[in-house]
Amino acid sequence: MQFTDFGLDSRLMSTVEHLGFLEPTEIQQQAIPAAMAGHDLIASSKTGSGKTLAFIIPAMQRLIRNRALSKRDPRVLILMPTRELAKQVFTQLRLFTTGSQFKAVLILGGENFNDQVKTLHKDPHFIVATPGRLSDHLSQGHFYLKGLELLILDEADRMLDLGFSKQLKQINSAADHRKRQTLMFSATLDHAQVNEFALALLKKPKRIAIGSAHTEHKDITKRFYLCDNLDHKQDLLEYFLKTESYQQVIIFTATRSDTDRLSKLLSEQGLSTVALSGELNQGQRNQIMDGFSKGQQKILITTDLASRGLDLVNVSHVFNFDMPKHTEEFVHRIGRTGRAGSTGDAISFVGPKDWISFKNVEGFLQQTFNFDVVDSLKATFKGIKPKKPKVAAKSKSTAKTNEKPQRSQPKKVIKRVFVAQDVGELPVLRKKTITPVSEIDNDSEID
Repeated sequence: MQFTDFGLDSRLMSTVEHLGFLEPTEIQQQAIPAAMAGHDLIASSKTGSGKTLAFIIPAMQRLIRNRALSKRDPRVLILMPTRELAKQVFTQLRLFTTGSQFKAVLILGGENFNDQVKTLHKDPHFIVATPGRLSDHLSQGHFYLKGLELLILDEADRMLDLGFSKQLKQINSAADHRKRQTLMFSATLDHAQVNEFALALLKKPKRIAIGSAHTEHKDITKRFYLCDNLDHKQDLLEYFLKTESYQQVIIFTATRSDTDRLSKLLSEQGLSTVALSGELNQGQRNQIMDGFSKGQQKILITTDLASRGLDLVNVSHVFNFDMPKHTEEFVHRIGRTGRAGSTGDAISFVGPKDWISFKNVEGFLQQTFNFDVVDSLKATFKGIKPKKPKVAAKSKSTAKTNEKPQRSQPKKVIKRVFVAQDVGELPVLRKKTITPVSEIDNDSEID
């Protein structure tokens, strides 16, 4: 199948060809025709499957072919869970809007609020935003959604996990009219809250599931190494960075403090390293990601902040310095490599504190993983054996189960015979009279 088979407007098709897109991915093949036909959509696909184009192309087609419902209100709203994802989607959208009559703006938390007010007053056609900041502007009446034509929720499961349900309900209510179309994309359709929101937001949606969260990345080699402690993890990391041939590397840690500590450690060894964490302001985060995407640094150390959506084609290796707390994040982390048909390596360190997370990943992916070993850095830790279930204490009645049951003797039945007697024949008992104390002679003896 080719993009020409979708019947796109010639202007949009020209842009698609200019950008070098020829064959649509599987999610694009199914989502684009359904969205162009006007259906609401709930779709899931694994990371790196090309779902961003699956909603940008139908959005552009709609704006080119249809008249606007409102002259001032935005026509398309795209919501993302994090600033980094929103920025990346905005960058891809700009490739399509540049040279057209359509204006697109980016509204993120952490950036100047008043500047954003001025931007929203310019009546953009597209808004790409994070839910929290957009909700703030909506509450203060800086823009309206009564004429919104297309609401797109990308990484809906992550937005709900991050606690944006209240803001999403507010946005949905502000744009609740019969002509609005809604496209919802999620990493999984098994998310209970996603399904609940789909019932509330979507009208008779088409459901598309390409693969699943459990689908193995065929282009990614997964390796696991047991570790004794933090120092052992660092030794293994330094070993691989010296011995592996790599283009760019992302190292995922559990805490913000570890990102800075590891970055400093590796920088002291002469490695080109940068750290990304939520403590940085938006300008600093943008600068770091721009520099890394341009190849200015070889190694990016981060938390799960960069686990989803970032399309970094030169990342050849991903290291899980710590296993993720949320099991599904493992899939998104390793999905930062092996993109666009390239192969990638995912190396994970499993210490005593990571063991439960590791077993959860096995269960989630429905696989059993073996551990590789570096001969010079073998671990004494061999895993944690599951606790044996406690056996309930035997009751006294079942304690002697091996003894032969004794033959029960038949109980003797005692026949009770009652003889009827006339009450009149029974002897009459007379009550003994007691002499009052007042009548007792003081001189008389009392027995």
